[in-house]
Amino acid sequence: MTELILFFIFGSLALVGGLTVVAAKNPVHSAMGLMLTLFSLAVFYVVQAAHFVAAVQVIVYAGAVMTLFLFVIMLIGVDKEENLTENIRFQRPLVVLLGLSVVVIGVVVAVGGRFTWVTGPAIAGPEVNGTVEAIGDDLFTVWLLPFEATSLLLIIAAVGALALAFYSPRRRQRSEEDAP
Repeated sequence: MTELILFFIFGSLALVGGLTVVAAKNPVHSAMGLMLTLFSLAVFYVVQAAHFVAAVQVIVYAGAVMTLFLFVIMLIGVDKEENLTENIRFQRPLVVLLGLSVVVIGVVVAVGGRFTWVTGPAIAGPEVNGTVEAIGDDLFTVWLLPFEATSLLLIIAAVGALALAFYSPRRRQRSEEDAP
């Protein structure tokens, strides 16, 4: 029953976030709608007992990628002034109520849920796959060379992007004109 309630709550939040991404006129609001959708997906992963994937979802996508999106949006510039008057009469109490309900649902899931956090393989019984330790062991033993090659390629791409960002065609054109 708890899974069904969580599904309807966070499914509707994911839909609201997706619609906000598409329908919002302000790009910052679109980015916040995408973040709401990503957090809702992380809750779905937790319900399916994929805790590591949920943590990666929050850390990588909702954390790093959305920070990058917001940084780019702010760098491009949203220079129009916004109207700060509240058009929805009960917006603040509604947000407080929604926040409290999310906290209550989190407490209910943490205290009375049927899930236990898997932190390592069980001492007796079958081997548990998909734990953070198992993924880390495989990543830094079996997959070490592809992992390091990928990190090297990402560093090269970042340096190339910086070089292209500081490249000025006018400076190159002037240096070609000055050459004998």
